[in-house]
Amino acid sequence: MTPPPTEAPATSWLDLPTHRARLFDGFADVLSFSLGSIREGGGFHWLDADGVPVPGRRPQLFLTARMTLVAASGVRFGVPGSGELLGHGMDSLLGLHADPEHGGWVSEPGTVGRKMTYDHVHVGLAAAQALRAGHPHARGLLDRAAEVIDAHLWDEDAGMLRESFAPDWSDPEQYGGANANMHGLEAFLALGTATGDARWHRRGLRIAQRLVDGAAREHGWLLPEHYTSDWEVLLDYNRDEPLHPFRPYGATFGHSLEWARFLLQLDASPLLEDPPAWLAEAAEALTRRALDGGWAVDGRPGLVYTVDWDGTPVSDVRLHWPVCEGIQATAALHRRTGDPHWETWYRRLWDHAARYFVDERGTWRNELDADMAEAGQVWPGRPDVYHCAGALVGPLEP
Repeated sequence: MTPPPTEAPATSWLDLPTHRARLFDGFADVLSFSLGSIREGGGFHWLDADGVPVPGRRPQLFLTARMTLVAASGVRFGVPGSGELLGHGMDSLLGLHADPEHGGWVSEPGTVGRKMTYDHVHVGLAAAQALRAGHPHARGLLDRAAEVIDAHLWDEDAGMLRESFAPDWSDPEQYGGANANMHGLEAFLALGTATGDARWHRRGLRIAQRLVDGAAREHGWLLPEHYTSDWEVLLDYNRDEPLHPFRPYGATFGHSLEWARFLLQLDASPLLEDPPAWLAEAAEALTRRALDGGWAVDGRPGLVYTVDWDGTPVSDVRLHWPVCEGIQATAALHRRTGDPHWETWYRRLWDHAARYFVDERGTWRNELDADMAEAGQVWPGRPDVYHCAGALVGPLEP
């Protein structure tokens, strides 16, 4: 259910110095909260709603990489304390999480688990952002990440990333995931921009062609998340796990909004000789399906976690990150098109975030229940600031 239209704004918030200052202050608040996550021995603590480390939680590679890339943005924007976070994150990626025997990185130090592509592409993304921030060891980390991607993760024939492996890179998982490939596209965008190597953006375009111009278009701009290892769609995958944090059943509006942002970055890439017209078209179509067609679909404000293939809600919890991705997508679309429709949505999403997700300290509740109160069925506590930091600093980027 789309909210009633409002009068077209005369001036974009994106151009207002007061709004931009508010975004910067919010970003600084998030980084200040994150200082409490620094873990002695490496990695970052999983924080609860009060910013207290949760006992028994091991460091997670994807969270270490995400905190590192957020800290790199903090360094570039001059936020006090961000240098300490960046240094700790880089030391953790080069030390605690590194696998000296088989190469690559360990997702959860102290355990024997699979090597996840989702985690590894975040390392590449963190390295690229740390390079932009001037960290002295960023180029070395970037080169190591690129070697792992080339040697193990990238399937040149399919034009896609493989999902996971045993610790020694044997036993590739017989599953193809859109989530890992979406963040792979994000990492490839950053790697290409950081190095000037066009192959990264060309690879990202191949991923987007299959999953967006192909699968999402074929399913009415509800993007299928799950596939066989041969990239056949699995629409019923995890039907009995609607609250899975990484592989839930159904379509995920938050990912549609995330994809839209990356498609627009591909469309603007100077490393692609002739970006196809469908990139901008698909970015707008995904965002319209998620926001115009998905907002308050169950009669309550906001975006549900997942929907069925007819748009019926499957999991009605409210997570903060789809709102954050909506903020970034609508900001990018407004800059790309000048359409006041996206300015209206940008403001609406910030109003919603301020009312329900941002607390009095400027930190973000990660999940809300049916009564719009803080919950934790999918993501207990506040372990991840990647999405909210992006919503705050993304619109400030040139």
